[in-house]
Amino acid sequence: MTTSPAVGDTAPDFTLPRDGGETVSLKDFRGKALVLYFYPKDDTSGCTTQAIGFSEKIKGFSDAGAQIVGLSKDSAQKHDKFKAKHDLKVILAADEELETIQTYGVWVEKNMYGRKYMGIERATFLIDAKGKINKVWRKVRVKGHVDAVLEAVLGLNA
Repeated sequence: MTTSPAVGDTAPDFTLPRDGGETVSLKDFRGKALVLYFYPKDDTSGCTTQAIGFSEKIKGFSDAGAQIVGLSKDSAQKHDKFKAKHDLKVILAADEELETIQTYGVWVEKNMYGRKYMGIERATFLIDAKGKINKVWRKVRVKGHVDAVLEAVLGLNA
């Protein structure tokens, strides 16, 4: 079990397949803020609500100098379908090997109805323009989260 990077740490690097058949890397965002959010699964209710929320506010994030990447273990092809179905505007990265998910410490034991299993903890990392982690949200509740993240992004420039 790896520990999660903390505020002030250099964000762990990654290069992953993404929707649209391309790849996405942390280095692609040098000089910009990055909202890196981890979510359990494409097309489930909470994950869909969260992705739509970030997509609806993408102009606010962009105007504040931030990009958004959602990351799950679903395949890039599955991400393409998810994006098309819900007209999502965010980049979706695929980590089928769980390497980045484990590096960021969000592959955790979960418990549903008494059944224990491993899964992705809904978590968001705000990475500043220098590649340092500025803020971390763990065990995210979807309601109000996008606004809280946007407020933190706006605070980077204050």
